[in-house]
Amino acid sequence: MPSKDTLEKFIARVEANAHIEAVEEFYAEDSTMQENGNPPRFGRDAHVANERKVMARAKSLQSKCVRPVFVEGDKVVIRWIFRFEWLDGTVTRMEELAYQRWEGEHIAEETFFYDPAQRVPLVEEKY
Repeated sequence: MPSKDTLEKFIARVEANAHIEAVEEFYAEDSTMQENGNPPRFGRDAHVANERKVMARAKSLQSKCVRPVFVEGDKVVIRWIFRFEWLDGTVTRMEELAYQRWEGEHIAEETFFYDPAQRVPLVEEKY
């Protein structure tokens, strides 16, 4: 189970858009990460590579934790809202729940639950 301090540091890292650093610091070396019902990715190195790939396509990213965060033993549920502005000028707004299992101070398993229709980039109207 993560300490309250560790969990707050993790959330602060993500909200600072330091996603790669958050993975490096807070995920176990042999952790798994899964998007909805897709097959999981295995290992922190794979998670970091995926984050780098996504971030390379983004012009900007805003990340927000919607509180409260739910903690029960080694399980944590966080509601996130992300707004990606892509290099091609489109925008993706994602709202998801992250269901995590922690081993001590590191995330061992994480599954993201979201509506996959949100992944389609949109052109925002300028007023």
